[in-house]
Amino acid sequence: MSETTINGTGGLAERTSAVLSNFTAWLERYGETSWDHQSFYAGPFGSRAKGLYYQNKLLGTLAVSPMVFSEAFFPVARRLFHKRIRLAIADAHYAMGFAFLAEVSGTEKNLERARHFLGELKKSRCEKFSEYAWGYPFDWVWRGGIIHAQTPLITTTPYVFEAFWQVEKLQPRDEWKQILESMVRHATTDIKDFPYPGGGMTCSYTPYDTGGVVNSAAYRAGMLARAAKFFGRDDLFKIISGNVDFVLAAQNADGSWPYAKDGIRDFVDHFHTCFVMKALAKVYFVTGEKKILDALKRGVDYYQKNLFSEDGMPRPFSKAPRLTVYKCELYDCAECINLCLLLRKEIPALEKTLATVVSGILQNWLKPDGSFRSRKLILGWDNVPMHRWAQSQMFRALAFYLREEKLKKS
Repeated sequence: MSETTINGTGGLAERTSAVLSNFTAWLERYGETSWDHQSFYAGPFGSRAKGLYYQNKLLGTLAVSPMVFSEAFFPVARRLFHKRIRLAIADAHYAMGFAFLAEVSGTEKNLERARHFLGELKKSRCEKFSEYAWGYPFDWVWRGGIIHAQTPLITTTPYVFEAFWQVEKLQPRDEWKQILESMVRHATTDIKDFPYPGGGMTCSYTPYDTGGVVNSAAYRAGMLARAAKFFGRDDLFKIISGNVDFVLAAQNADGSWPYAKDGIRDFVDHFHTCFVMKALAKVYFVTGEKKILDALKRGVDYYQKNLFSEDGMPRPFSKAPRLTVYKCELYDCAECINLCLLLRKEIPALEKTLATVVSGILQNWLKPDGSFRSRKLILGWDNVPMHRWAQSQMFRALAFYLREEKLKKS
């Protein structure tokens, strides 16, 4: 593809195809490990500083200030705090993206790339658990303590499930089907349910906590809904229904969803809102329940009115938990594209949002080497390529867009 095609001559789908081709070449050159959004806090110094912040705001603020400053004004400093790593969420998104491209192109090479990332995912599973599950390769410090490396996360495993599910549909293998079945066992046994006073069942984020995070219940319900249809498992609908009822009960009167129902983490941000609505959409496509679509319509109404800037691009928060050092996030843009593609038939207003965001990415977020900018900062850009945040998500989103555009024309 020519530089002219990428920069604006030709249709949106043609330009997207050129961008994906250049990105694939960049990925081969750059490699499959990278720094991460959490690089500032994944190493010994950053993790201790973050832990101190949750224990003592005054001293902790002083401790984390070098990381906050670097994130805002010197993002390349990530390499001073941690090393390049491989992350399961990124591998899953790359597998899905190449699977979409295999459908578009019909070429074996893209399918081979998707299979490669599934192979890497098999290597990175949480080996201490009998069933297949995935988490982070670093200790994650949060206000409740430390989630240690290789602890399964219900916000990670569903992406891996979707990657194996998607590739298995294109090229069935007994091994992949068995891995999918194992993930379902993990999600229904290692991940626990807890009654929510407002209705439904919240679920644990890891095998060890007592729940309350809205997107974790949504992820689990969306994953199990696809599993129920794929495997003919009607018994899964009891769990799905409980988690969906919690997510619907957690929706605010204005249509938004807080991050958690714990009285503390009540912020409303862009990509977590997308996570919740994407998962609900996946359940709706299986069950057809009107209450889910009604909640989605209210959610999209809030979403479009409160989580976009004047230029039509995603804004990070409608209700921020802290000082925000950036104006726009690649992750938000990717999840916006994914959400719009899922729901544009049911909610046609998302069609305009989709075109605006895809056009904005192609116009302003491409780097000369073929990768994407990571963040639009208050001053300048964060150009550090991070596979999980969100090179892989944008690659998958644009590949999904290209596949859907091809289906529209067929």
